[in-house]
Order: sequence, then structure tokens, then C-alpha cells
Amino acid sequence: MDLGRVNVFLALAVIILSCAPSNAQLQIGFYNGTCPVAESIVKEEVMKALNDDPGLAAGLVRMHFHDAFVRGADGSVLIDSTNNNIAEKDSPANNPSLRGFEIIDAAKSRLETECEGIVSCADILAFAARDSVLFSMGIPYAVPSGRRDGRVSLASEAMSNMPFPSFNLTELTGIFNDKGLSQEEMINLSGAHTIGRSHCTSFRRRLYNFSSTVSQDPSLDPTYAEQLKKQCPNDTNPSIVVPMDPDTPTEFDSNYYNLILANRGLFTSDQALISTPETMEQVLENSYAPLEYFQLKFRDAFVKMGSIGVLTGDEGEIRMNCRVIN
Repeated sequence: MDLGRVNVFLALAVIILSCAPSNAQLQIGFYNGTCPVAESIVKEEVMKALNDDPGLAAGLVRMHFHDAFVRGADGSVLIDSTNNNIAEKDSPANNPSLRGFEIIDAAKSRLETECEGIVSCADILAFAARDSVLFSMGIPYAVPSGRRDGRVSLASEAMSNMPFPSFNLTELTGIFNDKGLSQEEMINLSGAHTIGRSHCTSFRRRLYNFSSTVSQDPSLDPTYAEQLKKQCPNDTNPSIVVPMDPDTPTEFDSNYYNLILANRGLFTSDQALISTPETMEQVLENSYAPLEYFQLKFRDAFVKMGSIGVLTGDEGEIRMNCRVIN
């Protein structure tokens, strides 16, 4: 590694340490004394699943994000609906797009055998998301743990707390600010769209029914729009999906920002990131700086996101089954 790159990494280390969330109730190595195999078991289950289907990495990253934005990172997105309640996972914001629940189930089953009643589902999800980033990005990092599981999961709260693909910059910034995340952190976290896929229904309006005066979103690159129309006809089956980054769909790189600069952001919310000179500058920085620069900024924001509204100590519970409240 040359001296210039060393200096970049040293500078980033200072930034990450100064910006990391201060939540003394979460700690790295929380299970070292009670279930030392916790993180390794989760990693084994995640890597086994991702080796079979690399696309699930994006699913676990997204699941952690959707969990954190509703009642905090408390594992509530994992709870199944009942006859008396429609849970978060069955909200239109999550169903059918969220996937990877079976990976969490497999890890939890093993952990209940090894360390009964010790490891929370919320922490399993946080570890699984971290391991998915490692699989796709190649950068390992520590996740503080000690989360407890929530006992409430409401589909209506998912709809009111999640950012949607149609959001403009003001709406995006507002909803991230409400969770204690800055606009810059929002732009860095949006880089997760460099992996994974989307249902056509999430962006079809941009292709066929954008406004009363134009059918196709004029901010969308016309060549890219034609490609999308071939994949997503106007009467398309709602189950059809396309990669959010058609160039490198399974690599956690910074190509997402290159696509936005080329007017090839898949969602309105993606393209909105260059709506102002300030946000354009951040997108340009993530696009043109060394890849490690974006990856470390994403890591820092992702760890901070995982501390939103956590339950700790005597709060919540440790679920025996991640799908069911005790």
C-alpha cells in the first residue's frame, strides 16, 4: 500500500472514531462471556446461504435497514402476522420485497441449541447484515451488540416510517433526520442500492405514467428507460425483478453513484440525490474517490443506523423463535 493510501486510511479512521454513535449500552463482543460462538454461528449460516444465492446479501442488508427504521433495531421486522395483527413484514413496504428470513431462522435455531435464551433476534439480524456486507464488499468490521427484541410489530408503522422509491430529496432527508441520520449519511447508506434487485412495480410509473404531461420521466436516461421497458412491460407480472445496478449487481462497489450521474438511478429517490449542488458534490465524491473511501463511510453510517432506538438491559425480551413473541 503506497503512502498516499495509508494517509487516506488514517484520515478515515479518525473520521470514523469521531462520528461513531455513542451508545454505551451496546458493546462489541457483548456475547463473549455468555455465548462466544454467537457471531461465528451467524456468519456460518449467512455464508452458506450466500454461496448458494449471492443475491440474498442485499436482502439481509435491506432487512436490517427496514428493521431499524421502524421502532428501532429491535427485530420487529422478523415477527409473523397473526389472526389479530398484520405485522411489519406483511406491509406493502416489505412484502414481497424482503427476503432472507430463513437465514435468521437457521442461525437462531442453532444458537438456541448452543446458548438457550441468550442471543437476541435483533442482534442476529445485525450480525447477518454485517456478514452480508463483508461477503459483497470484502471489508470486515465489528458490530456492537446487546440489543433486545421488541414485542410489537405493526404493518401500519412500516408504511409511515420507511422512505419510498418515489421520495424527493426533501422527503428523504426528513425521514433520515427523524432517525438521527444526516443527509450525508443518507447518501452513503443509499449506496446499498449497488447490490440487490427491485420489483418493476417500484419504478414502473417512471416508464409509463410519470405525469399528466409526460409518460416517461425526463430525468431518466432514454436508453436505460428502453432497456427497462423490455424487462418490465406496462402489464408486467408484479413478481418480475431487475437488478438495481445492472453493471455489477452483486458487488458492493461505488458504481451506484456512477449510475446516478449518468441519469440511470432506478428510483426517483436515487436520482434525487443530485438535486442540489451540495448533494451532487457528495455523490461525485463517492463516485470518484478511492473505493475504500466510500466503503468505510458506508460502514460507519451502517453501524450508526443499527443503533437506532435499540432496546437494552431489561427492555423487551430475548425471543425463543424470531417469528413469534414469547
